This record gives sequence, structure tokens and C-alpha cells, in this order.
Amino acid sequence: MFKKILVPSDGSKLAHGAAEFAADLAKVHGASVVGLYVIDPFPYIGIGDASAAGLQAYMGEAQAAADRSLGDIQACCEARGVAFAADTIERNSTYEGILETAQDEGCDLIVMGSHGRTGVKALILGSVAQKVLTYAKVPVLIVKP
Repeated sequence: MFKKILVPSDGSKLAHGAAEFAADLAKVHGASVVGLYVIDPFPYIGIGDASAAGLQAYMGEAQAAADRSLGDIQACCEARGVAFAADTIERNSTYEGILETAQDEGCDLIVMGSHGRTGVKALILGSVAQKVLTYAKVPVLIVKP
């Protein structure tokens, strides 16, 4: 039924749970998994020499976080014998990056974790999962804590 599953990750325990679920699902369906990490752009203000050093340090840390997160998804897939590909992108809007990648990679399912925020926290902080659910053109499976 599914051929390519997108698994966006922020490196959290919830994202790990979604990666395990997606890898299990991919194994059952003979699908592959695309792991995705979206980096927020550096808030560059262009003042002084420190900004270039700050950008380099920021991107180094962001890439290290992406590598850890995608490595976790890859390990879940390898343990189940599931084909895996990794993608790291830089976007101002995480949910838009997820949707763009799903379309560009030809994914037919998005599996992601949800932090389960409710009430005022959900209204103020927003929810990437909620936005993906709202705007996705493919099915979205949310793995709850």
C-alpha cells in the first residue's frame, strides 16, 4: 500500500517513537523511509565579524543535531532491513519544509510524532503536526506519546 514514508524528526523521544513505528510499517509494506531534519535558518543580522563566526557555529551545531536525529531513524530502519535515505533542509517554516520534501521525494505517507500540547500552549506555540495535518496532500499518521 505505501511505497515511500517520510519521517520528519526533531531528535526527540517522540520522534524516535515515530521512527520505530514508520520502520515497522515500512517493513510490512515493503516501503522505504526518508528521514528529514529541518534546520531553522540562522538569524543573521549582518553586523560585525562575529556574525560570520556565529553562523558557522550555529550551522555546525544544527548539522550535528541533524546527523544524530537522522542516524537514529537510520538505525531503526537498518534493524528492520528497511531501505533508508536522509534529507536535511533549511527552511523558515518547518511544516512547509516537511510538505515540500514529501512532494519532492514522492512520499505517499508522512509519519511523525506529536508533542501533545493542549490548551493555551497549543495556541501560543502552534503545532507543526497540526499544520502538516491541515495542509498535507498525502495521508499523515501521528504517533502520540
